[in-house]
Amino acid sequence: MPNRPAMQDPRHQYPKPPFPQQPQPAPGIAGKMEPQPDHGETSYTGSGRLEGRKALITGGDSGIGRAAAIAYAREGADVAIGYLPSEEADAAEVIALIEAEGRKAVGLPGDVKDEDWCCQMVEQTVAGLGGLDILVVNAAREQYREDISEVSTDDFDATMKTNLYALHWICQAAVPHLPPGAAIITTASVVAYHPASLLLDYSTTKAGIVAYTKALAKQVIWKGIRANAVAPGPFWTVLQPSGGQPDERVQTFGEDSDFGRPGQPAELAPVYVLLASQEASFINGEVYGVTGGKGIA
Repeated sequence: MPNRPAMQDPRHQYPKPPFPQQPQPAPGIAGKMEPQPDHGETSYTGSGRLEGRKALITGGDSGIGRAAAIAYAREGADVAIGYLPSEEADAAEVIALIEAEGRKAVGLPGDVKDEDWCCQMVEQTVAGLGGLDILVVNAAREQYREDISEVSTDDFDATMKTNLYALHWICQAAVPHLPPGAAIITTASVVAYHPASLLLDYSTTKAGIVAYTKALAKQVIWKGIRANAVAPGPFWTVLQPSGGQPDERVQTFGEDSDFGRPGQPAELAPVYVLLASQEASFINGEVYGVTGGKGIA
């Protein structure tokens, strides 16, 4: 049984930079990162807060989505994860972790830039889990470009479709299946509030996610469904070494947080659990910042 971490100085709870150079082609494999991210594999302990629930998490193979999937399973939920076919190695590990908790797991390989696949992913989740009442739209594309001249139309289009269009397509397909009491959780970012010069398209989409989620929340609450966003700061995920940051910035990633280190995905999992649970019954249209002190104001 995993154990909760003992009280300790949070500045020293996880690895600090400098980190080794570790470039990977996008979308990257979490298992190749050094140091290995903590997704909660041995550190997250559940307490039945999501017993009997049915969740779909996009980008569930690694990073924040993986941490949410592990936590949800340990809280008693059955979990479907969406991921790119090239991420099968990471996804297989997550599916095994979900099943180790005695929960049903559904793996859904496909590309969320495809509207038809987004709709199929929702339908396959409903069929595979016997329903859907937690939706976490988390899959993202982040590719840095030094100058506006380098952001091609293909770049811009791929980021918009992955981060924003897919959000709309998935929510549109999912809402008819969500019962009263269900929860939608999106993943925004600190760059929605403090845009990064290297991430013109990514920053734009993350600001769009905040606006979309707030607007959606006002609609779906009339169906008894809540919608909220999480805005992470610098987190140690495979997005970073697979093109999200230049190699030299990966080596120092997170050193400018108040903690002198990046956050680990496992440190976000409790927020995703809260927002999915009935304990968040009066939380709607909110953005939860987990930024390492950077803030979202």
